[in-house]
Amino acid sequence: MSWSILIIAIVLEVSGTICMKLSEGFTKVGPSIAMLIFYLVGLAFLAVALRKIDVSVAYAIWSGLGTALIAVVGMIWFKEPMSTLKFVSLMLIILGVVGLNLQAGT
Repeated sequence: MSWSILIIAIVLEVSGTICMKLSEGFTKVGPSIAMLIFYLVGLAFLAVALRKIDVSVAYAIWSGLGTALIAVVGMIWFKEPMSTLKFVSLMLIILGVVGLNLQAGT
């Protein structure tokens, strides 16, 4: 259950980051408020996940997958460019998350 809560926290954090982009530097009220809500609720979910998951593993997965997911969203939704270096870097993040999950199971 803690892993599901962590995944929800990641999705909420990514949603907050998308809203930050959509707020256009906090000039749009709706996305700015949504960003705050997503971040606050996402941090609350992360805190709940930390009850059962080591902080070193949970935070690394939360930040790593969040970074990778927002990079993919940026490329697809916001038409940001994809380079070989960006692709390789994202794969390294995902590999690191897999490694942390394998370590967490021992």
